[in-house]
Amino acid sequence: MTDQTPPPHPWDGSPSPLPSTPPATPPGPVGTPGASPAVSGELRTALAAVRTEVGKAVVGQDAAVTGLIIALLCRGHVLLEGVPGVAKTLLVRSLSGALSLGTKRVQFTPDLMPGDVTGSLVYDARTAEFSFREGPVFTNLLLADEINRTPPKTQASLLEAMEERQVTVDGEPRRLPDPFVVVATQNPVEYEGTYPLPEAQLDRFLLKLLLPLPEREDEVQVLSRHAAGFDPRDLAAAGLRAVAGADELADARAQVAHVQISPEVLGYVVDVCRATRTSPSLSLGVSPRGATALLATSRAWAWLSGRDYVTPDDVQALAHPTLRHRVQLRPEAEIEGVTAETVLDTVLASVAVPR
Repeated sequence: MTDQTPPPHPWDGSPSPLPSTPPATPPGPVGTPGASPAVSGELRTALAAVRTEVGKAVVGQDAAVTGLIIALLCRGHVLLEGVPGVAKTLLVRSLSGALSLGTKRVQFTPDLMPGDVTGSLVYDARTAEFSFREGPVFTNLLLADEINRTPPKTQASLLEAMEERQVTVDGEPRRLPDPFVVVATQNPVEYEGTYPLPEAQLDRFLLKLLLPLPEREDEVQVLSRHAAGFDPRDLAAAGLRAVAGADELADARAQVAHVQISPEVLGYVVDVCRATRTSPSLSLGVSPRGATALLATSRAWAWLSGRDYVTPDDVQALAHPTLRHRVQLRPEAEIEGVTAETVLDTVLASVAVPR
């Protein structure tokens, strides 16, 4: 891959969205240099190996794995949307195993209370004192399954954890582990008994990833694995092993922070986000937080693609997963069949691309 060739789109099921070796890169905009190319190449190779390991358990979701890795590099949270049975839970468990990270799962139900997520004070009869019992939020990868099935009060219990990376109980803040990423799932076909996430909480998610139904060949491979004895509850038996960890993620995040971006591309990110605010199909456009999110994900994708600078192609590749959940359609546009995807396509086509 060279700077003249656009990076493969990470959200269309491309077979190789993570290069294993970095290409030669021409001088980019002036900025702070990062580590040597050899060190950066080793980190990219380790993260590319993560996708290979996850593929031992999950078939046909390479794009979602790439998105989750980008979220970890940006210390952001992910909203997964897909029908039941497309391996959302298995995907998170496999990723945590390949990265040697802790993971916990919370099934969000209408009777779930905030303390069930964050933890609560428990009275100890032996000491006659209250002690804090940690909730499942104290982990690296928190799988919030069917988050839209719990009332807003419990949904809101995650806001402080997602934004501040801490929870406050009885006036005392308690830090969460690092890394900490919330991977929330929601079902796009069942709306009865659900509580749609408010815009303020949707905006806290760095990415919204769509998990499609697998292609026929992938589905045949899934069934072949199960026929051969694959047990999704025993990932070790499938040969999945840890190929990277928290230290590699921290080093990679430091490298992403050194990825350079020219004033022209910065202006392009702003122009794309501002264009959504004037779209006649939208009642709510992308906020400045969304613009900073698009900047962060574009830098992470540029680094994964083996470059130390961001191009407009990186911005376009990450625009849909970063912005699709940050816009709100007007009712009349929904009636006409307009979707967030088509609006973003129109916006990207209308904004001048810097050269």
